[in-house]
Amino acid sequence: MTKSIRPELHDIQVSGIRTFNTRVTGIPDMIRLTLGEPDFPTPEHVKQAAIQAIQDNFTNYTPNAGMPELLQAASTYFQEKYNLEYNIDEIIVTVGATEAISVALQTILEPGDEVILPDPIYPGYEPLITLNKAVPIKIDTTETNFKLTPEQLHTHITAKTKALIIPYPSNPTGVSLTKAELSDLAAVLKETGIFVIADEIYSELTYQEEHVSIAPMLTEQTIVINGLSKSHAMIGWRIGFLLAPQEITQEMLKIHQYSVTCASSISQKAALEAITNGKDDAFQMRTEYKTRANFTQERLEKMGFTVIPPDGAFYFFVKLPDTITENSFDWAVKLAEEAKVAVVPGNAFSEKGDRYFRLSYATSFNKLAEALDRMATFLEK
Repeated sequence: MTKSIRPELHDIQVSGIRTFNTRVTGIPDMIRLTLGEPDFPTPEHVKQAAIQAIQDNFTNYTPNAGMPELLQAASTYFQEKYNLEYNIDEIIVTVGATEAISVALQTILEPGDEVILPDPIYPGYEPLITLNKAVPIKIDTTETNFKLTPEQLHTHITAKTKALIIPYPSNPTGVSLTKAELSDLAAVLKETGIFVIADEIYSELTYQEEHVSIAPMLTEQTIVINGLSKSHAMIGWRIGFLLAPQEITQEMLKIHQYSVTCASSISQKAALEAITNGKDDAFQMRTEYKTRANFTQERLEKMGFTVIPPDGAFYFFVKLPDTITENSFDWAVKLAEEAKVAVVPGNAFSEKGDRYFRLSYATSFNKLAEALDRMATFLEK
């Protein structure tokens, strides 16, 4: 008789995003506004660095934390970009930001700990919290323009609170936090000792203001997560970064080492090129995304949707009007089947998101315009 598997796994479902994609797969002539990945190619000079690494037979293990030269380049990059002061012993190169999130949570969580999440939120955090036998505590931000407020945070902190996760700019809302807003949150957190996991993967894709990290405000408490998937269109290269004080990093390195040994050596060579000679590669993408965002907002508002403008990333999280009676999943399926446009139903992100849908404008302008035309015709019916 087969032994039992971990009971926590029974409570974890396949991502709602994947469930929806499976439901609409096979519909012909579909325009997908579902993808959370840049539609730009990886910069040519970055690809050439990887090709050169292969030709040089740079295919062995690297040190667990990453190549020393990449760690030094990352230290310089994050200092220049976001005023983050981390030396090479305080940085780990991970297999994408996803591994970084997992490593951070495995390092700090104990059974019964509580982790605060602003809701709606990317669905990749909660299962990891559950697997570590901790408890996700969601704070509804749908009435505060998708921004966590100091008052909300203070109300939800208990003796069991171990960490707060703040992703900004946010997936799925595209909303970010200003320096003043971060400072107000930091004032609540400063005396608590609560860990802050700052997921800043979209930090290079901001439209209103330059990205500001909370880490300098709460240096001893903050674990910063970043990576190159969004900034350099390097999703499949799987390069992320963990940044934290050394006493935290040295413990996270143990989890990382026994999970993956190290990130791909070839991808690390590409990353070195990206954050040195290509440190500003995101500028062109950011300019194009802003153009698409302005166009999309205008079109959505003409259709009668209520829109909170995104500050970054490449998403709108759009509220369904009261005239639409279906839940977000059924409405999105209907849109896909009748209009050949796929968006992600909001309930893939939370229960609070059930009256919303996420639209990604990380697709070509022509496809985006055609998809919005189809959506307008669908709504007119």
